[in-house]
This record gives sequence, C-alpha cells and structure tokens, in this order.
Amino acid sequence: MMEHKQTNTEQQQDSDFEKAEMDLLKEGLKRSYKERFLMTTRLYKIQKTMEKAVITHQPFISK
Repeated sequence: MMEHKQTNTEQQQDSDFEKAEMDLLKEGLKRSYKERFLMTTRLYKIQKTMEKAVITHQPFISK
C-alpha cells in the first residue's frame, strides 16, 4: 500500500514539474527578441564575472 502511495505522489510531482516547465517555456516565447537578447547578454556578463572571481577565506578571529 505504501509503494502505491509513493508512486502516486511521485507521479503528481512529475506532472507538476512538467506543467511548471511548460509554463516557463510559454512565458519565454512571449518575450520579444530584444528582451531575449538583453537577458542573454546579462547572463553572459554574470558568467564571465563568476569565471574571473577568486574566493579567498580568512578566519574572522585572528590570533
């Protein structure tokens, strides 16, 4: 009985994820080419910035 309940909830989650994905795709198609271009360039700039970032860690309390 528990296995049936788990698969039922898993199927529900899968269908929810598929619906959310389709909603995002439909919303994306409503955007103009200019909006898509601006978003892509923004993401590209963020990616380049993150590639150059150097993370250093210093202890908060110095001895």
